[in-house]
Amino acid sequence: MRLPFFPVSLNLDGRTCVVVGGANDREAVEKTASLEECGARVVRIYDASELRDEDLAGAFFVISTPQDAQLSARLRALADREGFLLCCIDQPRYGFVAMAAIVKAGPVRVAISTAGLAPRVGKILKNALAAAMDARFVRFIENLARQRERVHAAHPAPQESALRRDAMIEAARGFQAEVRFEYPQWFERNDAQR
Repeated sequence: MRLPFFPVSLNLDGRTCVVVGGANDREAVEKTASLEECGARVVRIYDASELRDEDLAGAFFVISTPQDAQLSARLRALADREGFLLCCIDQPRYGFVAMAAIVKAGPVRVAISTAGLAPRVGKILKNALAAAMDARFVRFIENLARQRERVHAAHPAPQESALRRDAMIEAARGFQAEVRFEYPQWFERNDAQR
């Protein structure tokens, strides 16, 4: 089994990011939109056969969606030389970054990674969280944010940090989350024999 990747979030505001993938490539379109949402300056390379080394000059992060080992190996060599972060979708051996499944609800982001070992499980987790993190959850988070602003306004001094922390702990008191998993029969049988 592959070692897990280190989970991290990137501040891409104003940074140049390159997405390699066809105009109708769903993955490339989604990654472009996500990068733009984060404030990245996105450069799109639609035809990988026309990719020039200089197209990646100054890039901070490059995402490649084609399942092309030769392209991915070339990008890895460029990443090693130029020092940009690289993600080759579904080809983790070439890149430094594995994309996590992201659940979005208002300002909240939850990232789920199976290190590429069980993408279907990641998708099931993502869908379950997305269903739970509904409009009411978003309103709750927005209310907590307003409460936080009021608490900070009432207790602005650095020495009042404990008061601010305690007030926010109290504001969130009563919020609970419940998680339960069900497994396929083949796994239940195998697991029972352990």
